[in-house]
Amino acid sequence: MSALDKIKEPITKDIIEFQSEFKFALNSEVKMINSISGYLVKNRGKTIRPILTLLCSRLCGEPTNFSYKAAAMMELLHVATLIHDDIVDDAKMRRGKPSIKQIWKNKISVLMGDFILSKALINMVNLRNFDALDLISQTAEKLSAGEIMQIEKSLTRSMPKEVYYEMINQKTASLIAASCELGAITTTNSKEDRKSTFDYGDNLGMAFQIKDDLFDFLGSENETGKDSGGDVKKNMITLPLIFSLENSSRSERNKLKSLVKSKKKSSADLKNISEMISELGGFEYANKKLNEFSEKAVSAISSYEETEVKNSLIELVSFNINRTR
Repeated sequence: MSALDKIKEPITKDIIEFQSEFKFALNSEVKMINSISGYLVKNRGKTIRPILTLLCSRLCGEPTNFSYKAAAMMELLHVATLIHDDIVDDAKMRRGKPSIKQIWKNKISVLMGDFILSKALINMVNLRNFDALDLISQTAEKLSAGEIMQIEKSLTRSMPKEVYYEMINQKTASLIAASCELGAITTTNSKEDRKSTFDYGDNLGMAFQIKDDLFDFLGSENETGKDSGGDVKKNMITLPLIFSLENSSRSERNKLKSLVKSKKKSSADLKNISEMISELGGFEYANKKLNEFSEKAVSAISSYEETEVKNSLIELVSFNINRTR
């Protein structure tokens, strides 16, 4: 049994309900949509966000039908953003398989992303809960703003750590935090539960993105299922690089900037960048922040009684620290 399978054990029946809602939401009378949906379902990732919604709903009480709808909606919103991200990034691979844009090209991919986003909106309305609507609307805005901020800063090649944390909070942590808080909203709507689950997800989301930043430098393409060094090749600024630039001599900084600015980076360039970041302490710093946010996530749910569900949420934090893709 894998670590993630063990984490999902307390919500096995809930996951079946979520999967039913997710497949139903993707269904269409258009054959091409169903073909692409089938490919998405077959090559879906770890479904971390709906797992979080279901675990947090169990942490706070008993899941409702709205909990399953919320879990499906979070996955729909996540998938839609991934499709659009792959178009923007011209990504050929996603989870070790050809991306949607690589198979069906940009036009169909954009429309499919829009279709899934519209399905997420329908699910959102079906929740019939103003607090949930407000949370999800704000999250959707943050997702877009965070992605645009990252592109803007990559063009100027300048991003202080404080701005970086704000950017990843919007583009990654916001969706994970909302997934967790929706578990509370659709179960109890208690202010204390909402704050605890949000804080847990917010910190886990920050740790999740920092782990992805480390993968971009340290993970192989076979391990991550993504283009190796993808963010570096696109001049996207990540935490190990930011720290290294801020903590280097003028000559080291100029050399590192020169390597990063190169439009067509060879494997030798990527290796040199990684070696410089390692020597300047960038990876060590990123790992330190990864552990700090992880500890804050666990602390956010410390007041809950010891249950299998709480243990799964704690194990999920460890899973992120140790994951290989």
